Amino acid sequence: MSDLLVANSVSKNFGNFKALNDVSIAVPEGSIFGLLGPNGAGKTTLIRIINQITMPDSGTVFLDNEPLKAHHIQDIGYLPEERGLYKSMKVGEQALYLAQLKGLSKSEAKKRLKYWFDKLDIGDWWHKKIQELSKGMAQKIQFVVTVLHKPKLLIFDEPFSGFDPINANIIKDEILQLRDEGATVIFSTHRMESVEELCDHIALLHEANKILDGKLIDIKHQFKTNTFEVGLVTNNEAKLTQILKEKFEISQADFRSLNNDLKLNIKLKSQESSNDLLRFLTSHAEVNHFNELVPSANDIFIQTVRNN
Repeated sequence: MSDLLVANSVSKNFGNFKALNDVSIAVPEGSIFGLLGPNGAGKTTLIRIINQITMPDSGTVFLDNEPLKAHHIQDIGYLPEERGLYKSMKVGEQALYLAQLKGLSKSEAKKRLKYWFDKLDIGDWWHKKIQELSKGMAQKIQFVVTVLHKPKLLIFDEPFSGFDPINANIIKDEILQLRDEGATVIFSTHRMESVEELCDHIALLHEANKILDGKLIDIKHQFKTNTFEVGLVTNNEAKLTQILKEKFEISQADFRSLNNDLKLNIKLKSQESSNDLLRFLTSHAEVNHFNELVPSANDIFIQTVRNN
């Protein structure tokens, strides 16, 4: 898989404040790439550099193997966290205007807008003014004008802000569909559950530095601790606990169960396997629950930021 966007050693200062410090990322073509980090980490600055809203002090950015140039703005769709629609303009008039700025003819823009307005069931909004819409409704319009010109690269900064769960799920499905149709997506959010659902790759920024990046599944393997959550049924919990304590590193677990189980977290040594553990447990108790504790994106985010 080739990389659609590559940023090499990008740095940016605003006066004495360092917003980015020698940051490099590579965004694979056809992927959803999570750009993560606490507030002030440098995510928005990097996104603005990719959009040529501001320029780096040093470093280079390539789009589709070419140094980033002014004409590449036609190849990028950007949904900023701070929305930029004109409140007093009518929805249809504004959508047509923004589509033509992205190089679409008026007739082609109308055709594509009809497709999206029908798809998202927002056709009745065409003659409304933006100021008459709720935040979530305006967000749908912004989403449509972001993707309308079918750019190679889509950049979504907190795309679910303002949405109720139903509409957030609709937009999530549309993002996945756009990815499946060939678009490459940079996705910036504080919602780690969305990262789990959407992202193939991630990069984590903290205090202007990149502190973690790679395939999400590989990072999960890197952070897992060979710990299993188990629920056991036994006639003598104290005795079983003592037996397990002599062989494994154990601690109390907290998970929901329909049974009154002995709930434990059991950490294995590197040479021990899950099959070894399961065989041992079934020889001493009835096993009602057995689950490997794989770190979530949220766990990884918090642990990595704290460690840095």
